[in-house]
Amino acid sequence: MWRLALRTLKFRRTSFVATFLAMFLGAAIVIGCGGLMETGVRMAAAPQRLREAPVVVTGEQTYDSSALTERHRIDAGLAGEVARADGVRAAVPDVSFPATVLKDGKPLTEKSASYGHGWASARLTPYTLAAGKTPVTGGEAVLDAGLARRAGARPGSPVDIVVQGTAHRFRVSGIAEQRGDHNPDAAVFFTDDRARTLAGGRIDSVAVLPEPGTSAAAVADAVRAEVGDRAEVLTGERRGLAELPGTLSSRRTVVILAAVFGSSVVLIVMFGVASTLGLSLQQRAREMALLRAVGSTPKQLRRMILTETAVLSVASVLLALAPGYAIGRLLFKVLTSSGVVAPAITYHAGPLPMATGAAVTVLAAAGATRFAGRRAARTEPVAALAESTAGSRWFSLPRLLLALFFLANGIGLAVATATVMEDGPTLASTAGPASVLFCVGLALLAPGLTKAMVALLRPPVRALSGLSGQLALRNAATAHVRMAGAVAPIVLLIGIATGTLYMQSTENHVSRTSYDENILADYVLDSTTGGFAPGVVATVRATPGVAAASEFVTSRGFVDRPGGPADTDLRGVSAEGVRQSLDLPVVAGSLADLRGDTVALSEKKAREYGVGVGDRLPLHLGDGTPLRPTVVALYTDNPKQQYLTLPAATLAPHTGDGLPRQILVRAAHGTGTGVHDRLAALAARVPGTELDDSSSLAGRNNQIQQILVSANYTIVAMIVGYAAITVVNTLVSVTRKRRAEFGLQRLTGATRAQVIGMLTVEGVLIGVVATVLGTLASATTIVPYSLVKSGSYLPSGSLGIYLAIVGGSLLLVFGATLLPSWRGMRSPAVDTVKAA
Repeated sequence: MWRLALRTLKFRRTSFVATFLAMFLGAAIVIGCGGLMETGVRMAAAPQRLREAPVVVTGEQTYDSSALTERHRIDAGLAGEVARADGVRAAVPDVSFPATVLKDGKPLTEKSASYGHGWASARLTPYTLAAGKTPVTGGEAVLDAGLARRAGARPGSPVDIVVQGTAHRFRVSGIAEQRGDHNPDAAVFFTDDRARTLAGGRIDSVAVLPEPGTSAAAVADAVRAEVGDRAEVLTGERRGLAELPGTLSSRRTVVILAAVFGSSVVLIVMFGVASTLGLSLQQRAREMALLRAVGSTPKQLRRMILTETAVLSVASVLLALAPGYAIGRLLFKVLTSSGVVAPAITYHAGPLPMATGAAVTVLAAAGATRFAGRRAARTEPVAALAESTAGSRWFSLPRLLLALFFLANGIGLAVATATVMEDGPTLASTAGPASVLFCVGLALLAPGLTKAMVALLRPPVRALSGLSGQLALRNAATAHVRMAGAVAPIVLLIGIATGTLYMQSTENHVSRTSYDENILADYVLDSTTGGFAPGVVATVRATPGVAAASEFVTSRGFVDRPGGPADTDLRGVSAEGVRQSLDLPVVAGSLADLRGDTVALSEKKAREYGVGVGDRLPLHLGDGTPLRPTVVALYTDNPKQQYLTLPAATLAPHTGDGLPRQILVRAAHGTGTGVHDRLAALAARVPGTELDDSSSLAGRNNQIQQILVSANYTIVAMIVGYAAITVVNTLVSVTRKRRAEFGLQRLTGATRAQVIGMLTVEGVLIGVVATVLGTLASATTIVPYSLVKSGSYLPSGSLGIYLAIVGGSLLLVFGATLLPSWRGMRSPAVDTVKAA
């Protein structure tokens, strides 16, 4: 049987190449998505500045299993307790805070940040003195060599450094160089006491250096026993997470992205492999019939088909391992470049995604072999010989039940999206797969749907296309199963591409317009040095022509409720200027009372949390700090901008910078350009301050919304590319198989132009049927998503997106049919018929 299977593979290379490509590309894409999933689940980062410490103690980065978005600092006294643990040689406290070196009043680090640390932690990188001495007094600092070179500083020279929004004059006591080149951020070192004071009195981490001969694992266990649940102990490649606060919050995004698209890819690959292999077996119906006629048993045929499939699937999986790893790296690079995850996160693609890709490919092939080869193996020899030229039977009860299963699940996800899911980051996780499932269901019923739709198109085709149309209609009527094989992958291509791209365009439009409407300010001041000192906003308010000014802080936190914490966006503002800066129509209470531990929220959120004006709202801020602010105002609900509003002075200390980075400015009516010039002059006096109009805030928000766009488009491009290759494989294979048919037509009087015309009409029929079905499938994603996002049945976005998708699909159809047919008809018709 093995010899027969290998001979079959040798002499039917064309059809098997198509099947092999489907398996190979499918396995590579699944392996790539699997690597992305493993990276998100493990979420580890190699240490950079703390790489000399094998054990790192840092603040717990989760709250009730949800990742914190800000750094959770720990008490400085914890370092002494860690130092007492068994096997600990030294416990080095570490702090990190924005520290911007100025030259001629301007920041040196415009594109990359610089951070201040205590000198004791310099040995953890390690940094060593290249010149000068260590800092001894609070007025001394050590600059890394790169900063010193750019600042033109040397030991003994003065240098201005902005910390906590204020410029301080320090004396450069030394220049430090690091061994290797692992730390991307510039460093400034102060005395340990001064660094801790500048960081607010708490520390970020404790780097643990074990005694000689003591294992890191043993020390880590001893430290865990010492600190209990007050801190987290990191070892190995997870130590780098201590340097990347908020990184764990991206885990959910990466995992959801990989899960949603990975499951879609698995489904599409299984269908693609099954359809390609099924088509190959259909084209061999005559061969199977002859084998049955000469005495082969159904069991022998099944074994032969299974052996062929095993050879192809194993070969494709082995060859797909390296490309699959490369695809995963590409997806990860897209995520890091768009800001979804930090570049320092380690990409992981171990045996599990490799095994998953292999299993999906082999199972898809085995399933296709079972269903597609069953009929050829069970049909009686005489009946098989009679049916080998027709191939019109397609309907079966298992096929119908499977199609109904996919259709019902697609509709179920669409209904859930429209009625159950709220507007949020998980909305796409139900909307996206709906069209994929519906596409597969339609593809399974494609033969019957194609026959019905061709019957409806018969009158206009007859009226417009003449003899070529008559031939195309006759072929479509007698070979609707073959035509459906070409329609099915195009349905997948159009349905998935249309649904996903319009879902993204709707998200972009709604986010942009809703944010524009929410911002009332005319200008925004941005700090590039870590935030504004408390007195700056008062100076802005005193500027002639300024009607109002409000500090502006963004973060994410958690509202504590009986069913578990609910994550939510947080905004910090100034009570004096919030009403003129943000569109928050108050229905109860007053925004002027936003001072101290207070909060304002929308009516909908208040009902959801069961609070009103005067009640306390239990929540945790982005760094895990508990807070019970008093509700002082309720405002009308904006479903696209749902956030809690707190005083900036309350929220800012619990963010990474510790200060507001933006100040919103509303100009007085009729001030013209004068206020802009005065604000520009003010910005020039505050180091690292930039002045923009309010549209920059909307653009920045749109940039945040766009974080996943490049990743979405990349993965969709892979899926659509796979579907496109499946289309080409299918059409080219079908067209090559029909060369004898074209030769007979030419021998009976048809011209080459008439045959090409017939194929053109067939392509139009395939395109029309696939476009209708694909558009119907995409509606299960577009309509419910648009309803939730904008209240409209129609998506936002250019009609050109849809036309490009349909036009590209038609180009694939005509390119994969007309070109092989034209090349095949260059041979004499008699030779073409003989070769069949």
